[in-house]
This record gives sequence, C-alpha cells and structure tokens, in this order.
Amino acid sequence: MRWLMRSKIHNATVTEANLAYVGSISIDADLLDRVGLWPGEKVLVVSNTSGARLETYVLTAPRGSGYIAMNGAAAHLIEAGEQIIIMGFELAAAPVEPRVILVDSDNRFLRDLSEVAGQTVS
Repeated sequence: MRWLMRSKIHNATVTEANLAYVGSISIDADLLDRVGLWPGEKVLVVSNTSGARLETYVLTAPRGSGYIAMNGAAAHLIEAGEQIIIMGFELAAAPVEPRVILVDSDNRFLRDLSEVAGQTVS
C-alpha cells in the first residue's frame, strides 16, 4: 500500500485567514466537486508564497463563491492573499488517476491538469 495524490487544486488564492475559527480550510463546493474532496477529509496545504506546509481538514464553503479560508491556528502560517496548492491523498495498492485542476486568482476553474499530473517528467 502507498499514499498517492488523488486530488489537487493548483494556484488557489486564500481569500480569508480566520484565527477565531476552530480549525480547518474552507473551500468552495464547486472546487471540492471537481477534484473529489470530501468535507472532513485530511488535506495537505502548501503555500507557494511563503513555503509553509500544513495538514488540516476540509469544510465546505458556499458553491460558486471562490471562497478559500485558512481557519484557526493554520491562519498563523498561511495568510489571506497567499497562493496555495491543496492536495488530497489516498492509500492504495495500485496507481490512482489524480484529479487536478488549475484555478485563477478568483479561485474559478480554469482547466483540468489531470493528464499533466499523471505524466512522467524527464
């Protein structure tokens, strides 16, 4: 069994960092559907801006809102305005087809990168 990347939202922009919230990352429901992430699922969040990396769990934000918020202590590491990558993983005995999307600066779907994600880089 191996941990494999299954879901990825690439180049998302954090719209809010909320220290007062209990924890997690809130993500627009449209984006969750596109990559197959579930509410409560553990994700790795990586900041392209600061280099910070953290694990947290997913909360659903309003559909079509473009809302992505770092909540609780995670807001100390990744702030509003930072560009991030959100990844979900799966423990599997065989390769999985990752669902990877690229979003614009308003967190709107731009294009599917799944084919690129499954290719070998030389």
